[in-house]
Amino acid sequence: MIRTVADTGSTNADLIARLAGGDRVPEGEWLVADRQTAGRGRQGRTWFDGHGNFMGSTVVHLAAGDPPAHTLALVTGLAVYETVQPYCPNPSALMLKWPNDLLLGGAKLCGILLERAGDSVVIGIGVNLAAAPDLADRKTVALSMLGPAPDRDAFATALAASLDRELDRWRTFGLAPMIRRWLAVGTPVDTPLSVHEPDGNMVQARFAGLDEQGTLRLRLEDGAVRAIHAGDVMLA
Repeated sequence: MIRTVADTGSTNADLIARLAGGDRVPEGEWLVADRQTAGRGRQGRTWFDGHGNFMGSTVVHLAAGDPPAHTLALVTGLAVYETVQPYCPNPSALMLKWPNDLLLGGAKLCGILLERAGDSVVIGIGVNLAAAPDLADRKTVALSMLGPAPDRDAFATALAASLDRELDRWRTFGLAPMIRRWLAVGTPVDTPLSVHEPDGNMVQARFAGLDEQGTLRLRLEDGAVRAIHAGDVMLA
């Protein structure tokens, strides 16, 4: 079910509040907003709420036997990738960047925010369908720059179905095939990256793939490989 509202502060915050109030929001239910006045991205950033863009959230309830919750960022990235691909004349220009961005021609097209709420994970997704923000620290792009902007509601329906499929694969087949698929459409191995870690440390190295838990691997200048569990990743 996809429920739409004209405006709200944050679709993620709304679902978290419902869960905190004892409402077990069913998986497959989405909250989609025309406008967000307090949308959030990673690292506390404000999320751009351009009219005609997709801004929505859904919930995954974690169960015994599920893969690690943090890998839902990769699962969601694949779901968005599959949804966006038909709108791109040159699908090879699409690339996933660990852990939660979709790039088009090197510019940010989509962002994903995962927030834990007890035994559930709220997944927020923003996709630039009609307009892209002007950001000082990174390039951005909207699908409207390639052709007519996708209809937001049709896009929402396709994305909901895509995430349902990816969640079923995640639970049924585990991480290994999901990570292989992510690597096939993700940052090419040996790409220079800059990673701003949560403690403020900046690491510059080259992408060395993902480990079996979906953790980022970086190859340092001395050849050593370092695992990165969290951080803000930029193409160097």
